[in-house]
Amino acid sequence: MYVIGLIKEGKVPADNRVALTPSQCEWLQKKLPGVLTVVQPCETRCFKDREYAAAGIEFSDDLSHCDLILGIKEIPVEQLIPGKKYMFFSHTKKKQLHNQKLMMAMVEKKITLIDYECLEHEDGQRILGFGFFAGIVGAHNGMMAYGTRTGKFNLCSVGECGDYKALINTYFELQLPNAKIALTGNGRVSSGILEILNLLDIKEVDPNDYLKREFEYPVFVHLKSADLYRHKTKGTYNREDFHNNPLQYKCTFQPYLAQTDILMNGTYWDKNVPQLFSWEDMLKPDFRIKTIADVSDDANGGVPCNLGDSTIEDPVYGVDPISRQMIDPYQKGGVDVMAVGNLPNELPRDASMYFGDQLIKFVLRDLVKNGSAMIDRATVLADGKLTVKFNYLNDYAGLGATSKE
Repeated sequence: MYVIGLIKEGKVPADNRVALTPSQCEWLQKKLPGVLTVVQPCETRCFKDREYAAAGIEFSDDLSHCDLILGIKEIPVEQLIPGKKYMFFSHTKKKQLHNQKLMMAMVEKKITLIDYECLEHEDGQRILGFGFFAGIVGAHNGMMAYGTRTGKFNLCSVGECGDYKALINTYFELQLPNAKIALTGNGRVSSGILEILNLLDIKEVDPNDYLKREFEYPVFVHLKSADLYRHKTKGTYNREDFHNNPLQYKCTFQPYLAQTDILMNGTYWDKNVPQLFSWEDMLKPDFRIKTIADVSDDANGGVPCNLGDSTIEDPVYGVDPISRQMIDPYQKGGVDVMAVGNLPNELPRDASMYFGDQLIKFVLRDLVKNGSAMIDRATVLADGKLTVKFNYLNDYAGLGATSKE
C-alpha cells in the first residue's frame, strides 16, 4: 500500500488551497490500485472535511505512516516529520533567507523534498504551478484598481464572486474607457492575464501601433521576452543565452512608459535580470503609468516600485515616486500598485482542481510506481542530503562551502 497524506497548511497567513481535491483523491484510489489517500482535518481548507468524507477519504491527525506528504506552501519546521518524503513549494532554490531555517531543518530531519517549482519537462518548461490563476486574479485586480482611480467603472473583488464562472458573469455589459495596457511575460501568469483581457473584450494591437497611436477603445500590447530584452552589443535576443547571461542584456520597455496607462507584469525575474524601468523614469514628465498589477510580485524586482506584498483584503497601495514610500492609493501624483503574493487564494477551488489534475497527470502516476527522470530532477533533498543538481545550496543548507566538483 502506498499512502499519500494531505497536510493541514500551517503557514501563517493560512493558505486554503489543496494539492488534491476530494474527487481527485477518490479517482486515485479507484484508478491506481494500492494507493490510499489520507487527509489531516482542517477547518480553513477550501474543500471541506465533509466533502472528503463523502468521497470516502480517510482522516488522520497523524501522517507519520504516509509514504508521501503533500502540501502547498512552506511547512513550519515544528510540523516536519523526520525521515518523510514531502512535496510542496519550499521557496528555497534561490536561497531565500526567510526559508533557510526550513532548509536546515529538513537536512537535520533527513527529509526527502521534491519541490513543485522544480518539476520541469526536459526543455525546462514548468509542469506545476498556480500561475494561470494568479494571472486571472491579478489582471482583474489591476482593472478594478484602474476603475477605482478613474471613477469610470466598478468591479467587485474576486472573493465576492466565489468562483471563476461567477467572476466572468461580472464582465457582461461592462463598458471600459479607452485605456492602453501593456502585458509583459510569456508564461502561465501572462496566459491568465491574457484570459481576462480577452474576456473583457480588450483588443490586442501590435507594438508599432501601440506606440504610435491613440485609440477610441481599450487596447493591449503583449510583450514577450523577445520583445523586452536585447543583447547589449549584438542587439539580438536568444532565450537560452538570456537565461544564462542576463547581465549582458538590456530592457527595451522604455518607449512604452509614455504610452501605457496600466502595466500588467507577468515576467520572470531574478536579481540579474534588467528591471522594466527605474525610479528615475517615474519622475519624467511623460511617465504615464498610473496602475501596476505586478502579478509576478518580486519586491524591488522587475517593477522597482513594488515595495512589498499587499493583501487579498487590501490589494492596492499607492507609491510616491519622489519619496519612494508607500502612500494611500488613488492619490494625485501617486502610482497604484497591486502586489498580492497569494492571488490564487481568491479562486481556491478552481485553482486547486487545475493543480491536482496536472499533479496526477504528470507526477503522481510515476511517483507511486518507479519514479522518473523528471521527478529525480526535482528532488532537492534525498534523506536529508542535497542531490547533485542542488549542490549549490550547500552553504545555505548549513552543510559548508559548495563543492567545486
